Amino acid sequence: MKTEENLHPQYVMDASGEPTAVLLPIDEYRELLEDLQDLATTAERVDESIVPHAQAVAELKEDGYLRD
Repeated sequence: MKTEENLHPQYVMDASGEPTAVLLPIDEYRELLEDLQDLATTAERVDESIVPHAQAVAELKEDGYLRD
């Protein structure tokens, strides 16, 4: 996950020196979008029921997705 310390923004200023926009290297921008999507997905799933790991493995084996 990107943090402020490992971003390389460039600021666009207006005539009075106030920041009006931020430019980021495209790779950093894409990583931020990916992080944002991950956070949104996590927030959407916060109320979903939890399946214990052992149960998930057993079900995957039953369904033929995992071998013993």
